[in-house]
Amino acid sequence: MEGNLLILAGTAASLAIVHTLIGPDHYLPFIAMSRARDWSLKRTLGITAACGLGHVAGSIALGVLGILLGLALGGLEWIEGVRGQVAGWLLIGFGLAYTAWGIRRGVRNRPHSHWHTHKDGVAHAHRHRHAGTHAHAHDESAPAALEAASLTPWVLFTIFVFGPCEPLIPLLMYPAAEGSWGGVALVGGVFGVLTVTTMLGAVWVGYVGLSRLSFGRMERYSHALAGLAVLACGAAIQLGL
Repeated sequence: MEGNLLILAGTAASLAIVHTLIGPDHYLPFIAMSRARDWSLKRTLGITAACGLGHVAGSIALGVLGILLGLALGGLEWIEGVRGQVAGWLLIGFGLAYTAWGIRRGVRNRPHSHWHTHKDGVAHAHRHRHAGTHAHAHDESAPAALEAASLTPWVLFTIFVFGPCEPLIPLLMYPAAEGSWGGVALVGGVFGVLTVTTMLGAVWVGYVGLSRLSFGRMERYSHALAGLAVLACGAAIQLGL
């Protein structure tokens, strides 16, 4: 049994890495949102780790519950499929809403000019945007307040809790069938650690790479582009890509 567990653990490790890398929904939303919302690398990785843990924990909890209730593999895989559909639609809904908000924000953030007349009679044009590095005095706290009240991390976390780890359930069922709860813990632990680690690595690479790019005039539409990235991930899940 020990030899089989080692093989199973190795399989869990390889599947976790491959499953994460071939599923852009595991990292693309975090990379896109970090650029749009100007998250630091530390915060981006923290949010990614929390979502990754919720993602894996949801499937492990379902697998353990299924084992305790004596559910067959087919039943658990059906439930995971339903969870996948729910997660896909949630990503699509969030992506659509965020894209619409991002387009509206981008249009409002179009550079424009105001004429100011001083007491000495001198008039000059003042070109600026209503968001970004320059803001009117009455708007100074708006970006910080918007960021503080942002629900984006919580929305992503909720979606990832619903998101299934399809390869994990069959891996958990084998040691469970042998009555080895230690084996269940080993397989779940290896899969979880490698999934989260791979997510963090992919997000780190994407974050660093994206930070070196300049979008020029399209920068004000970064929120809309982030929304489109999330929308594309949801559509890919629904299409089975």
